Amino acid sequence: MNVHLTHRRHHDADHAGHEGQAGITPRNETMLDRSIATLRIAFGVTFLWAFVDKTFALGFHTGYDQEGVLDRFGPAAWINGGSPTEGFLTFGVPADNPFKGFFDALAGQAWVDWLFMLGLLGIGVTLLLGVGMRIGTAAGALMYAFMYAAVLPLENNPVVDDHLVGIIVMAVLFFGAAGRTWGFGRAWEETHLVQQYPVLR
Repeated sequence: MNVHLTHRRHHDADHAGHEGQAGITPRNETMLDRSIATLRIAFGVTFLWAFVDKTFALGFHTGYDQEGVLDRFGPAAWINGGSPTEGFLTFGVPADNPFKGFFDALAGQAWVDWLFMLGLLGIGVTLLLGVGMRIGTAAGALMYAFMYAAVLPLENNPVVDDHLVGIIVMAVLFFGAAGRTWGFGRAWEETHLVQQYPVLR
């Protein structure tokens, strides 16, 4: 009798364990994976759209002259010689920013514009495709960190703003294997190149 009850208890425990593994746990993990993938895609669109808008001055943030008049595909467009960083670094950095002199020196520099725009494009493509996530998210966090430093002191909160949240999101995507769901991350990780150089994951 005791042997039978003991065996049944073990059977019930094993069944409950298998049921949890096959039911609740994978379902929660799947929803988490999808949530992180959605976050990855949303930020990918954010970076890539910023690149497109600044390249062509589509009027969503780029393309307005000093009088506030919209001129799509006009001189503010990067392809027409406009600087995608000069406006922000010149007028967006507060006067009491501790790094203002540093950012003023960067404003309008061609190499800064190229580095910034290639960063937007590369990070956006990386996040949308889910490949090269280590480099992409690290670059994204670095870009957010520079923008965070540029807007100090913060206007609406003493510590947290959207740039700091962006850094945190990049960290979540970095550690969350975000490219494997709704992306090409799994196939990318199996390539010979990535197997040889894991930093490219």
